[in-house]
Amino acid sequence: MAAIHSVCVYCGSQTGDRPEYVEAAHALGDAIADRGLRLVFGGGQVGIMGQIADRVLERGGEVIGVIPKSLMRVEIAHGGLTELHVTDDMHQRKALMAERSDAFVTLPGGIGTLEELFETWTWRQLGYHDKPLGLLNVAGYYDGLLSWLDEATEHGFVRGPCRTWLEVDVDPASLLASLGA
Repeated sequence: MAAIHSVCVYCGSQTGDRPEYVEAAHALGDAIADRGLRLVFGGGQVGIMGQIADRVLERGGEVIGVIPKSLMRVEIAHGGLTELHVTDDMHQRKALMAERSDAFVTLPGGIGTLEELFETWTWRQLGYHDKPLGLLNVAGYYDGLLSWLDEATEHGFVRGPCRTWLEVDVDPASLLASLGA
């Protein structure tokens, strides 16, 4: 496994309805900064996305945001980042985020967050990368998804090795350690 210098975090542009989601973003931000890792994220200052970026910056860490032009106003591009890249579309955004990252972690989020996780996971399955994937299961948020993944694996729709590529933990520091960071 290659050395990890930067972690891409997929997460919500909302904060959700439980304080644990923001607390987890702060804890992951602390763990990223404490390890001297660079955060790569969606570039917005709103939701959990903005919370983790702010936390890493407060702790003196580097933060790279990647946002498509069409979301500059909706997600309110974060103004205080180490780097902010503006892309033409979502495809370019995801490709650049993946290119700039050595590992991926998913926090609670919605449809877009899941789409990012599954696309990155599919890229690994297809051999486009071999970077580690992590899921932070905050307050059981992803229990239903994990149950479905286990069932899909049991029924032969997800190959066993592919299923094991997704590291799952409830503790941010422990998750980063399991990813090699």
